[in-house]
Amino acid sequence: MTILKGTIKDKNKQPIDNVSIKYNNTGTTSDKNGNYTIKIPFREEITITYSHVSYRTFTKKYIANSRNGVRYSVIMTSKTEKLDEIIIKDNKKSAQGLQKIDAKVVKNIIGPNAGVENVLMTLPGVSNNNELSTQYNVRGGNFDENLVYVNGIEVYRPFLIRSGQQEGLSFINSNMVQNINFSAGGFQAKYGDKLSSVLDITYKKPSETATTIDASLLGASVTFEGNFLNKKLSTITGVRYRDNSLFVNSKQVETNFKPRFTDIQTYLSYQFSEKIQVNFLGNFSLNNYDYQPLSRRTRFGTVADPLELVVFYTGQEKDTYLTLFGALSADYKITENFTLTTTASRYNTQEEEYFDIAASYNLGEVDTDIGSESFGEVDFSQGIGSQLNHARNDLDALITNVQIKGTIKKGQTQWSFGAKYQKEDIKDRIREWEVIDSLGFSIRPPNSIANNQPYDPFTGPITPYQNIRKDNNVAIDRVSGYLQVNQRSFINEHEIWYNLGIRAHNWSVTGNNIASKNQFIFSPRAQFAIKPNWEKDMLFRVSGGLYSQPPSYRELRDFNGDINVDVKAQKSIHFVSGMDYSFAMWERPFKLTTELYYKNLTDVNAYSVDNVRIRYRADNVTTAYAYGLDVRLNGEFVPGSESWVSLGYLKTEENIDNQGYIARPSDQRIKFGILFQDYIPNLPDLKAYLNLVYNTGVPGGAPSYADVYQFQERLRDYKRADLGVSYIFVDANKNYISGWLSKFKELSAGLELFNMFDIQNAITNTWVRDVYSKNQYGIPNYMTGRVLNFKVGMKF
Repeated sequence: MTILKGTIKDKNKQPIDNVSIKYNNTGTTSDKNGNYTIKIPFREEITITYSHVSYRTFTKKYIANSRNGVRYSVIMTSKTEKLDEIIIKDNKKSAQGLQKIDAKVVKNIIGPNAGVENVLMTLPGVSNNNELSTQYNVRGGNFDENLVYVNGIEVYRPFLIRSGQQEGLSFINSNMVQNINFSAGGFQAKYGDKLSSVLDITYKKPSETATTIDASLLGASVTFEGNFLNKKLSTITGVRYRDNSLFVNSKQVETNFKPRFTDIQTYLSYQFSEKIQVNFLGNFSLNNYDYQPLSRRTRFGTVADPLELVVFYTGQEKDTYLTLFGALSADYKITENFTLTTTASRYNTQEEEYFDIAASYNLGEVDTDIGSESFGEVDFSQGIGSQLNHARNDLDALITNVQIKGTIKKGQTQWSFGAKYQKEDIKDRIREWEVIDSLGFSIRPPNSIANNQPYDPFTGPITPYQNIRKDNNVAIDRVSGYLQVNQRSFINEHEIWYNLGIRAHNWSVTGNNIASKNQFIFSPRAQFAIKPNWEKDMLFRVSGGLYSQPPSYRELRDFNGDINVDVKAQKSIHFVSGMDYSFAMWERPFKLTTELYYKNLTDVNAYSVDNVRIRYRADNVTTAYAYGLDVRLNGEFVPGSESWVSLGYLKTEENIDNQGYIARPSDQRIKFGILFQDYIPNLPDLKAYLNLVYNTGVPGGAPSYADVYQFQERLRDYKRADLGVSYIFVDANKNYISGWLSKFKELSAGLELFNMFDIQNAITNTWVRDVYSKNQYGIPNYMTGRVLNFKVGMKF
């Protein structure tokens, strides 16, 4: 005889207890951690059955070839209980307006920045056209309007990121993730003061010791998880390295590019007793970005009137982003129904943005005469010139906070409350200027001394077109808190949920020895959901409230680097109405989710977007609105694999200082996305993943000092398809007892084809100025082309 042991979990990696494991007349059951041990005969084929009342029965044939014992872990699939077309599901998250995303989908999704954010960008209402950035905007908001939590702790992003290429890695390590919940609006009071969305991540609490390694041409990651000290201490630690040069080398700009992105992250949890648990979340990130552009050739315009921009560069850019984050929390279970959590965290970012890049350009008309000897070449120059961009920008930000949260349960009612103090210290040194020359004449900034060259000589000094020299020292003190109540009950056999809550936030700003007055806002919020006692499984919900966003440092700094300490909180009245319809199709579960939303915004701090860098006006003279419709159908289009199709419509406009309504920078009218997973029926271990996104174009922005009302043309539509193929050698349902594959718990290898149709997508415009014609040309900046990547993943 020998020993067979393992762990039994569900698709969410949660252990399953009381699973029956039997062969012949011998049997056992799994414990509360999903672990089981059973004696089996040596070198004799047996068939073991794994069964549970809530999961599909699973059978496996064994031949034990080792007397030292064998291990086999099982992932069990939940049964779908059907009464006609009713599918029994947990509606708690849906009632709260949260979308739950399977962590397994995150691991398999294909994309330049594969991970949680990449999944979000397949959802309706969520957009980002920069393939090298993990930042996203939601329902007409911008990149600064989204909350991100990891195990209840708010996390932050660097401040100076300009093009997205410098980001490297998302804070969220997808190999450490257990649960993902996302709200695109109308969220509860327990979440903070932002205008757009909430991403709520829960990291794993490991139940076994394992090491996961992923490697590709883009980088590698190692994740270790395990339990120690009689399972009182659990730890999961991830190390990641990434190099984006594979993508950048596919662009139209020829460069010497050396990006090095490194990240180390750990989550520790120690169970002192049944009532006290202490947790630690730590992160170290170092992004070194060395960029030396050489040349660029961009052809654009129409077939009848093609134009070409040729640029030759000298100089380089060297950026460094060092971030440190640590959070210590303690969970205290006072009684069975009363829990308190205290958290102290500190975030520090040290950022350097240094560049000197000179560009000489020629913008010309392309010869379209097929019979001409110069067909396809530039035969007339519309603009010739050069420009020199210089920056020596340094930023050091330290964010410290302490908070306490609690929950009290009484029957079907739950009260939640919390209070938080946060202090932000920012030291920002800006040295940035741009000199523009066209046909040998330096272009002076607007509203400067009149210059009538070349007709009249000008003897004044050369003045940069843009010149910012500022030293900002800013301190922000914040006190905030919330109180909310959740209730579940029935009305005439119809199940209902409701949530009522309120947030309050008080803050003061001191900037460059100028202090603001204390400002105070409150944010009432409400949610209501009803699941009628109908034959069809449907859930209806409404939510809304007054949402406010007190200014962060970036919102206090205007286009010229000046600080306005009196900037008010932006305010938005949200209204969200949704419906979930769960049904069976092809004898498999599906869910149709529909949400209609409207936002009325006041005291808006208008902004412009330069790639992913946001530059604010630092005032509150703008009003805006946003409305739209999001539809998502997800389910098992292929048995055992979740896929979805999403469609979103959005319209958002703003009125700056009563000049009239124009499209906001995030006005992306149509969003269509498909995330599809498939496998070959006769070869189920060969899997395919398709990620397809189509977005209509957003406004292309405006040149510096220009009136945005005069520049309302849109970029071209964004279209992208990424395809991945992988083969599973080993996983939870395909283990080997002997041979070299028996050393692995999981092993897979595959190919990824990014931008498979090699579509040129524009992210922003480069504005080329010409003295002679007085025109400013918007030249599209195209993103990455087709790229092939190889990857391998293993767990042991």
